[in-house]
Amino acid sequence: MPDLQLLIHAAHEAAEVATSFRGKKLIVKEKANDLGPVTNADLAVNQTLFDILTEARPEYAWLSEETEDSRVRLTSDYCFIVDPIDGTRSFMKGEKTWAHSLAVVFRGSPIAAVIFLPDLSCLYSAQRGSGAKLNSKDTKVSDLNSIEGATILAAESIRNTEFWKGGRFPGFEICQKPSIAFRLALVSQGFAEGLLTLRKSWEWDICAGALIAEEAGAVVTDRYGEVIQFNSPMATTSGIIAANPVIHKKLLSRLNS
Repeated sequence: MPDLQLLIHAAHEAAEVATSFRGKKLIVKEKANDLGPVTNADLAVNQTLFDILTEARPEYAWLSEETEDSRVRLTSDYCFIVDPIDGTRSFMKGEKTWAHSLAVVFRGSPIAAVIFLPDLSCLYSAQRGSGAKLNSKDTKVSDLNSIEGATILAAESIRNTEFWKGGRFPGFEICQKPSIAFRLALVSQGFAEGLLTLRKSWEWDICAGALIAEEAGAVVTDRYGEVIQFNSPMATTSGIIAANPVIHKKLLSRLNS
């Protein structure tokens, strides 16, 4: 089974586990260092994904939000990078905008990716060089070129003038959505012109979405315009900009470095 088909199969199995927790009392713990909540559903999904994926590809390394990290992964050419439930707070509230985010990385570059939102029946997928899909339909990024008329998925704090050259916010519209994986998927289908976050980002949050957005025509970099190398020692990036090429260039040129 090719990697992409394996990820799709695993995502569907993960959804079966996650949705089985509906109507049940979740066991919730707060992670150390103010990293947010984790539930017994997150852990159950994580175990399901680990079992399916590593049994099928025992030679691949593993990086997941809900698994203690091991430096052994740095010695492997291939690595699964997984967020079992991206948008845990949404999941806890019974909202629909949570996702399973799964990717395969080869020597730092994602080559297959899936973002699955079971409650919205949306499965985004991509294989490097083969384009991106939402369910069975090809997707592409927005072709809007004006930053002033653009919609950017970002936090309201991005308006802070200290982030922008000359202290001038570019004036784009801000749209907020939970789950960064979902936000990247929305960029891939042209729902918004781009995504911008200046905070440190975890690889498991963005890896799958980065490939899906790229294959739909987006440029995806860190906040400084550098190519993101995944399966890195710290498993983090310096923020992320994902947008169609023109909007990406304009955002990057106006941001303070």
